[in-house]
Amino acid sequence: MQELIQPGDIYEDGSFHPCLCIGIDDAGFAWGISLIDGSYPRTTDLYKSGIRRLTIEQAWEWKTRGPQAIAADWDAEHPIE
Repeated sequence: MQELIQPGDIYEDGSFHPCLCIGIDDAGFAWGISLIDGSYPRTTDLYKSGIRRLTIEQAWEWKTRGPQAIAADWDAEHPIE
């Protein structure tokens, strides 16, 4: 797990949604609420997914630009070899 995510943190889930972390279960999954569309629970495996904690400013950028644009940026920066 790259960063320790805790309840109350904002994190990026596997679908590039900024999410408010509501809890961490015993198996190492973060679950929260999407700040894009309010969907929940947005569960993410903290040990396998490589999710990252976001700042409030990053969460707003993810919200205004949309998950597709953020995903495209990620793909451009991390090409599959």
